[in-house]
Amino acid sequence: MANTPQAKKRIRRNTRRADINGARVSRIRTFVKRVENALDQGDKAAAAAALKDMQPELARGVSKGVLHKNTASRKLSRLTKRVAALG
Repeated sequence: MANTPQAKKRIRRNTRRADINGARVSRIRTFVKRVENALDQGDKAAAAAALKDMQPELARGVSKGVLHKNTASRKLSRLTKRVAALG
């Protein structure tokens, strides 16, 4: 249990930040899922459009600190490769 006023404030702030960061991560997952669903359906145009929408979301996640830059690069690279192979 937090005893000092500063520790109590940190708990409040951490809770708020966790909610915001959780929403960001959830949003990123949703965009990734859209690309994967389009790939599963074999729709290259929809997959390419979803991939284009996903890229800034990943970059935003990296800049906000909820996603490591290598993780974002890996996700983008793998999905781009799958979209290109759909041909």
